[in-house]
Amino acid sequence: MSTASVAFVPQGSIAQIITYMVEKKFDLHPYADKYLLRLIGKPQAGWVNFNQEVLTRGDFLYKLSHSKAPLKVITYIPGETKEILFAELALAFELSYEKLHQEYAAATPYVEGLIVPETYYIPVGISEKHLIHFLLAHAKSYHKSVFEKIFGEFNETKWQKFIIIASIIQKEAANAEEMPLVSSVIYNRLKKDMKLQMDGTLNYGEYSHTKVTPKRIKEDTSPYNTYMHKGLPPYPVCSVSKEAIFAAIFPKTTNYLYFVKNKNGTHTFSQNYETHLENIRN
Repeated sequence: MSTASVAFVPQGSIAQIITYMVEKKFDLHPYADKYLLRLIGKPQAGWVNFNQEVLTRGDFLYKLSHSKAPLKVITYIPGETKEILFAELALAFELSYEKLHQEYAAATPYVEGLIVPETYYIPVGISEKHLIHFLLAHAKSYHKSVFEKIFGEFNETKWQKFIIIASIIQKEAANAEEMPLVSSVIYNRLKKDMKLQMDGTLNYGEYSHTKVTPKRIKEDTSPYNTYMHKGLPPYPVCSVSKEAIFAAIFPKTTNYLYFVKNKNGTHTFSQNYETHLENIRN
């Protein structure tokens, strides 16, 4: 039979595992293969390494029970962009950076902010398509769970807005304690119809680690430039932590409209422009 070089096997009984794999288009027989696996050994939960695309049925069932795939560890940090993640994945697993982007674009309309920042254990030999589907399946389950716990249901429109705000908070805040304060500045500025004017929105995509200069602010005409355009960017600018999501949903109640980095590496917040200028001088 033909198969991918690696495949994911869920926890469960032999019958449950066979049912799952049949649903995933593996050519297994619910009754005959269930009996054979009882003789060969129960399939291992996790990633299984098949090594080759064409196998006899016996070889396939044996590998299903005995061939754990070697794993590599990849950590995706909050505030990073998928462009940086895909570059790291392409290098670590000898995959195509361009194909990772193509598979991502084909699988979801969400440009950024969907993939969950955490540590992943990924099997060697996985294809671009299976890797993207693995990351997105986990992401959809994660975001749905977080929002259902807070709101009781998953509302896609509300989720999109909060993730955009959370991504700006993630880029701007010096630490988790500041996040609700940065969130309050965003909401206060939006309420007053002020431009956000935040550097972090220009650290989108490939510009994740690019220093935001006056020249860049003047020349970047994309909708991410909140010095040029009012309102929120059309998409999140980076991956977001749970703390940033909570801050976006539950901003601190303040009158702050400005903040500037201080000598301690955190930010000093203020309500008016005169005080803000004084804080910049200090």
